[in-house]
Amino acid sequence: MGVGGSSGWGHHVRHCGGGRGGDEAEPEVTVLGRRRGKGRTRTRRRATTVRVEDAGEGRGLPPPSPATGPHAGGRSRAARRQGETIAKGHKNYELMLNLQLGIRHAVGKQGPITLDLRSSAFDPKEKVWTRFPPEGSKYTPPHSSCDFKWKDYCPQVFRTLRKLFKVDAADYMLSLCGDQALRELSSPGKSGSFFYLTSNDQYMIKTMKKAEVKIFLKMLRAYYNHVRSFENTLVTKFFGLHCVKLAGANQKKVRFVIMGNLFCSDHFIHRRFDLKGSSLGRTTDKPQTEIDEYTILKDLDLNFIFRLQKHWYQEFQRQVDKDCDFLEQENIMDYSLLVGVHFRDKRVIMTEGSFDSDSSRGPSPHLSPHLSRGDTDPNRMCTIRLGSNMPTKAELTVRRTDCEPQLIGEPTGEFYDVILYFGIIDILQDYDISKKLEHAYKSFQYDPTSISAVDPKQYSRRFKDFVYKAFQEDKVDI
Repeated sequence: MGVGGSSGWGHHVRHCGGGRGGDEAEPEVTVLGRRRGKGRTRTRRRATTVRVEDAGEGRGLPPPSPATGPHAGGRSRAARRQGETIAKGHKNYELMLNLQLGIRHAVGKQGPITLDLRSSAFDPKEKVWTRFPPEGSKYTPPHSSCDFKWKDYCPQVFRTLRKLFKVDAADYMLSLCGDQALRELSSPGKSGSFFYLTSNDQYMIKTMKKAEVKIFLKMLRAYYNHVRSFENTLVTKFFGLHCVKLAGANQKKVRFVIMGNLFCSDHFIHRRFDLKGSSLGRTTDKPQTEIDEYTILKDLDLNFIFRLQKHWYQEFQRQVDKDCDFLEQENIMDYSLLVGVHFRDKRVIMTEGSFDSDSSRGPSPHLSPHLSRGDTDPNRMCTIRLGSNMPTKAELTVRRTDCEPQLIGEPTGEFYDVILYFGIIDILQDYDISKKLEHAYKSFQYDPTSISAVDPKQYSRRFKDFVYKAFQEDKVDI
């Protein structure tokens, strides 16, 4: 994930943050004192700071979940780019050229855009085939790839969606079809889909099965109406749906969708969580020594509660409710909340009691992350939106071992200043016969409430119950 599992994610704005600015500041720790009040405990900030030695490259990340030795917290994306560059000689080099040729052709045919689309624009049969012979044609340029056909699904709808998402056509084309090659992520997800990132990390391409395309086209009108009605929707932002068909004996079809990359940010993403609200199999299968900043952690790996300011928490609840209602109405389940966490330069700890992360997952380091320059530059202005570039507090939690497994651990009172990115991903799985059979089969073996495959109504309710425990209103007096 950037991507892991079978997920894709959406966001269309490139955020400002680290990577530029003045000299790096020396990390500090701010200490919170506790003052007992009658019948309750109240916390307040004390003007006490403790200097900490710089942890150095690779050791400064706050408590990992569950790894104990995360890789360098503040490195720029250029230091370790995710994925393999698709250079000449790569097995998918020609496919990449085909995608870029087709996208350039499709986006270049811009016509008039109106938000009030006719019903015919959403017809699944509304698609345009274009042949790209190597020698070129009246409508296509000569190229060095193989002969192929290109299909655009509902082109008018996606042109309008790009306008709704404020995507500039020239920037979109340059990102996807410029001189820089795409990057292929290391392995296909659980669904068998492959993922490709643009060189600037702004867009992601995901290959799709025919069944997924059918589901998407079926719900396209409802999706369009939803994202048009709710500007702050957290559901994946889709920008194009296409197909490449190779000519000759092969006749192979590759269907793919273009999405925004939720984690396109100058802030380094230190931890990534894929949250569904179920417990069966919801831990990472990587050994601790292999977990890094690109590992997708799951529900039972989460060891934080994110404390949002009142205004943002209320907006978060409203939007999650609206988005889940939309997905339930479209018979969609198995979606996730993908969360990216950037740990900032200041540590906040409680003076009473010392809390480690879950002891079964190793000790928690007590050093702040290596600073990114943008975090210390007061002149940088960043756009904060729901799910994007949101400064908040993360409270460390610990799961008890003397009772049933807990989806959310007990709060410890140990806080970190973080910046969050999050969105609802994997929204193209309906509750079809295969999922119903999976539910019936697993229900004989496991607690039916713990498995992922449940009907959309139950899935939505369980998803919200979990998310509203992982994200809570910050009620601490400051």
